[in-house]
Amino acid sequence: MADINLGVGGANSATGGYDIANSCKFEADNSEYLSKTPSSAGNQKTWTFSAWVKRTELGLTTGKAAMIFGSGDTYLHFVATDKLIANLRTGGTNFFYYSERLFRDTSAWYHFVLACDTTQSTASNRLKLYVNGVYESPTESNGYTNIAQNADTGINSTNEHEIGKYTLDETTYAEFFSGYMAEMHLVDGTALDHTSFGEFDEDSGIWKPKAYTGSYGTNGFYLDFTDASNMGNDANGGTDFAETNITAADQATDTPTNNFCTFNPLQTVTGKWVVSNGATSVIQAADHGYLTHAGNMGFKKGKWYAEFKAGTGTVQAGVGMNQLDNTGAWENSYIGAYTNSTAIGMCKSQDGYFYRNGGSGALGVTWAAGDILGIAIVINADGTGFLGMSKNGTWENSQDPSSGTSGMLGLYYGNPLPDNLFHSFAIFTRRNNGPMIANFGGYSGFTVSSGNSDANGYGNFEYAVPTGYYALCTKNLAEYG
Repeated sequence: MADINLGVGGANSATGGYDIANSCKFEADNSEYLSKTPSSAGNQKTWTFSAWVKRTELGLTTGKAAMIFGSGDTYLHFVATDKLIANLRTGGTNFFYYSERLFRDTSAWYHFVLACDTTQSTASNRLKLYVNGVYESPTESNGYTNIAQNADTGINSTNEHEIGKYTLDETTYAEFFSGYMAEMHLVDGTALDHTSFGEFDEDSGIWKPKAYTGSYGTNGFYLDFTDASNMGNDANGGTDFAETNITAADQATDTPTNNFCTFNPLQTVTGKWVVSNGATSVIQAADHGYLTHAGNMGFKKGKWYAEFKAGTGTVQAGVGMNQLDNTGAWENSYIGAYTNSTAIGMCKSQDGYFYRNGGSGALGVTWAAGDILGIAIVINADGTGFLGMSKNGTWENSQDPSSGTSGMLGLYYGNPLPDNLFHSFAIFTRRNNGPMIANFGGYSGFTVSSGNSDANGYGNFEYAVPTGYYALCTKNLAEYG
């Protein structure tokens, strides 16, 4: 079965209408999750769970899973094969609901609605799963058909309810989620379908969120993640979730209605990269020599800005841009190593040199771990492109991307870039001594103390975005890309 992208990804996000401001970043390596235990039970037979989810790590260790939401033996999670599985376990028996789809698009937001009503006389109607407005029929061999009528589930019980984590018991392994979650609802006492939480855009046909206007019942909740000081705040007014290892720094503006670029975990298929922290940090899994890693969102024209920081120990690294097409032609070396037109890229390295399509030159400005590097990329209507770079807020060699391209480095030796190629921000490293950390605007892998957005109000950067340049996100791509 092919990978599925029913989500809001790349440059295809629907715009207009209901807007989601924030999401919460979860990281399995940090054991980040939210939890609360209801003081009394609600309706354990009938309920609806809805959430928007963007994955950042795939191919989990066998026997583990990426937990979205669960309580007791009732849960929704991704398993090691990247399938989505719901389980309503009662009486020591698992009742799984899943399809054969693979959820591996890390540039996409997926919307999941899980509606349960065990009072239904038809067993196949007792649990329904919707993905981006489409009912997910379980496979024939694994259909969810046999949970007992009127059975109680773990949801709305007095068990601990967890988001981003599932603990099998107090002494056995725990499962954690890596990625972003947004616009999360639990409705106690009603089994709703997908149309209560989303709708198809009339112009693009893309599934998009809409405001939920119904009630929540006894133990229902609504998490919108807009209060950075209290990421577990129940916006419905109920008891808040407790945060474990989640802080204000985990609030993101990467959402289903404005999807931001992140590093691309799909480049880890060879096992050479470790992607973490909301897909804003990459490090080689071992010393694999020169490797290039790019963002998961591309452009063919426009003016784009992002920031990068070398983590402690990082040496022999570079930042810049690279084509996205034909990864096999360029990912096993440094940016700009090749002269052919199937590996176009340009970067500035730590040693003060730039590298471009098989050539190089000295710029004289070095950088080290801890410096924040701004990258400005412009690709004009005629296909010519230029790259500028700042170090801790100062643009190199008298560059001024806001006023023009004077002093900026010409991509592809000043020739028009091939019009069939998408490009994105990229980094290279030579060893696994330390990570390269990105801030594409939706979530920063390093601490931002100043706070600067682009002219449209998108992104959160350490230094001022050059006039006319924009964060790489779907709302800006729809306007300028």
